Amino acid sequence: MNRPLVSTVLVVATAALLGGCASSQATYVDPASTRTLSNVGEINVQDWNMASESMINSLIAKHINSGSVKGSGPDGRAVLAISRIVNNTSIQIDTDMLVKKIRVALLGTGKVVVDITAGLGGPEDPLAAEAKREQQLLGTQKVSGRPDYTLSGKIIENRTRQGNQRESTYVFQMALATRDGLAVWEDEKTITKQGKRAPVSW
Repeated sequence: MNRPLVSTVLVVATAALLGGCASSQATYVDPASTRTLSNVGEINVQDWNMASESMINSLIAKHINSGSVKGSGPDGRAVLAISRIVNNTSIQIDTDMLVKKIRVALLGTGKVVVDITAGLGGPEDPLAAEAKREQQLLGTQKVSGRPDYTLSGKIIENRTRQGNQRESTYVFQMALATRDGLAVWEDEKTITKQGKRAPVSW
C-alpha cells in the first residue's frame, strides 16, 4: 500500500471516529425519576433525594406541624442555624446536597427562617453577617443573636463484599436541638445498594 493511500485511510478513519464521538448527545433526565444513573460506591442523586424527602416528611410531621415551634424570628417564626454535618464515609461529598433541600422545605412551611450568618465554618453570607453585626452595635437588631434551633447530622457508610457482589449502606442521621441543647427531633434514613463487580479484562 503506497503512502498517499495510507494517509487517506487514516484521515477517513479519524474523521469517522470524531464524527461518532460528536454525534453522542446528552439528554435531560428528571432527577426524581428512576432513569438517573446509580452505582454502589457513591451517593447518587437518588440517594440524596430519598434521604432528604424522608427527613423533611419526618421533621414537618413530628415537630413543625405539632404547633410546638415558636421562636424569636419575624412573626414568631423559629430561627434555625445549621450545625456540623459529619461525613463518616470514604467518599468526598457535599452535605449541602442534603441540607439545602431540608432548608428549602422548612422555609416553605412559613414557620421557620434560616440564619445564614451563623455556622461552624463561618457565615454562609458574609455581607449579611456584617450587616447583622452593625445592627447589633447600633442596638437595632430585633432578632436574638442565638438561633432557636440548630440542625446537625452525620452520614455513615458500611461496605461489604461477597464474591463479585458488592453492597454499600449509607445511613443519614439528623437531629434538631433547641438553644438549650435539648434534642426535640431525631431521625435516620438507611439506603442500601448492591451491584456486581465488573470482571477484569486483560
